[in-house]
Amino acid sequence: MLDAEDLKPGDLAPDFTLPDKDGKNVRLSEMKGKWVVLYFYPKDNTPGCTREAIDFTAARKELETLGAVVLGMSADSCSSHEKFTSKHNLGITLLADPDHEVIQDYGAWRPKKFMGKEFLGVVRTTVLVDPRGKVAHVWPNVRVNGHVDAVKAKIVELTG
Repeated sequence: MLDAEDLKPGDLAPDFTLPDKDGKNVRLSEMKGKWVVLYFYPKDNTPGCTREAIDFTAARKELETLGAVVLGMSADSCSSHEKFTSKHNLGITLLADPDHEVIQDYGAWRPKKFMGKEFLGVVRTTVLVDPRGKVAHVWPNVRVNGHVDAVKAKIVELTG
């Protein structure tokens, strides 16, 4: 099983087409020319995931100024994403990957432990894709506090 740390800067980011909250397909390869902040999160409407989505929404205009678009991805359904977006007034695109295919391609579907039990699930991970469609940076095992600032700083660093 691929681990997020197996993705290296310079690797071609795995292309995908997934539906957003409205069922409209979003394709990574159609975002060439932009920085793509692709963040993987465990579940809609949970405390850490809600905070992360709100933080990315708050930073959206600044990220757009840097030439970046934010795509959040979980195994939740389009319907769940629609409710999550409406409830928290989110301004970012959330993609549904209920079969975990893309989540696995990016190494974010990994063993986790909770209350002494081990299971497979989404490990909070962010992958920064450059305007050419290549991996620019990977954050495995993300901690929410300060993460959006770290992403912005990395884009600034890489764009000079």
